[in-house]
Amino acid sequence: MDYRRLGSSGLQVSELSLGSWVTYHNQVGTAAAKEMLAAAMDSGINFFDNAEVYAKGQSEIVMGEAFKALGWPRLNYIVSTKFFWGLDRDGNAVNRKDTLNRKYLMQAIDGSLSRMGLDFIDLVFCHRPDPHTPIEETVWAMSDIIASGKALYWGTSEWAAADIRAAWEIAERHHLRKPVMEQPQYHLFHRSRVEDEYARLYEDIGLGLTTWSPLASGLLTGKYRSGVPAGSRGALESMGFLTKSLTDAAKNAALTRLEPIAADLGATLAQLAIAWVAKNPRVSTVITGASTLAQLKSNLGAVALLPALTPEVMARIDEVTSSLAE
Repeated sequence: MDYRRLGSSGLQVSELSLGSWVTYHNQVGTAAAKEMLAAAMDSGINFFDNAEVYAKGQSEIVMGEAFKALGWPRLNYIVSTKFFWGLDRDGNAVNRKDTLNRKYLMQAIDGSLSRMGLDFIDLVFCHRPDPHTPIEETVWAMSDIIASGKALYWGTSEWAAADIRAAWEIAERHHLRKPVMEQPQYHLFHRSRVEDEYARLYEDIGLGLTTWSPLASGLLTGKYRSGVPAGSRGALESMGFLTKSLTDAAKNAALTRLEPIAADLGATLAQLAIAWVAKNPRVSTVITGASTLAQLKSNLGAVALLPALTPEVMARIDEVTSSLAE
């Protein structure tokens, strides 16, 4: 496992990391989380991603309980959370709205710290843009959270490049803590934001990336070519919105053309897809997910594949997938 700087910061994150969306609490309890976190750490992973909204706060609780049981020195691991949708707003129509306003953010950090049982969180993200709150208000609140010591770095997730630049320039103008990282979706079929829209930001402001969904929610494993199998992520009632993309005929057909490329490298489709994301030097870390220890160990095989992704192999992959990418 290699380590990469998180954007222009001095923080070193493992090139693969482990996330908790969908899995923690819904499919993975504290005991299984502990086992997988331990295996991830043993493999060199040092970054673990979460969000306030995952399983309505329960994902943070599961991860926090696992951290406590493992008893790792706090210096040895990096943990994140994300704010936007919020919790505990029932009965108050005004505060039920998705937001990044100061009141919500200053309370959200305390809630996450309590659920995770931590004194501070390393990375905090604004989980989505908020068109109803001035960016300046959000920047001041996030900077104040960093200044308070409750978090160490802040960034955005799925923000437009223009809004990220605006936030950075506000922070620069007022001598506030600047956004360091962005967490966008990035995989073989979803490329334009990372490769085109953000292109100027990497050099201009030193933007780092903690990308999510390298397997396109499981599509790139090949398991959905004959429909949605029982027990898969796509079969979960809460994930019904993914069914159309997971069963996309053209993309599933492309996987059949990718398989020989993976086979030539002694890899699975999933390992090839994860390694392809990690091959991008702009990516600080690729957030992977797993509901079983076997899945985790298989995903980790992508690390060994990286040296084999020569320009010729990357060109073969691009020939199959680029026309289907957004």
